[in-house]
Amino acid sequence: MTIDKSLKVKKGGVANKSVMTRVERINRLKEIGKWEDGNAILGMPKVRVVKISMKKKKKEKTEEKDEKKKKK
Repeated sequence: MTIDKSLKVKKGGVANKSVMTRVERINRLKEIGKWEDGNAILGMPKVRVVKISMKKKKKEKTEEKDEKKKKK
């Protein structure tokens, strides 16, 4: 069953989540320095997955404005 568009939250899926596999988490913790060989797997600290968003280029808009100014 789907949710109606009016009931959806726009920022619902924006939060960072830890969805790494156990091996990926252990490797990341080793990089940070929070993991040593022999530590218990149970009670492992959480590791955030960093989402990188690319910013859109604004050159297109400025070029269009420059062209319009030249035409006037």
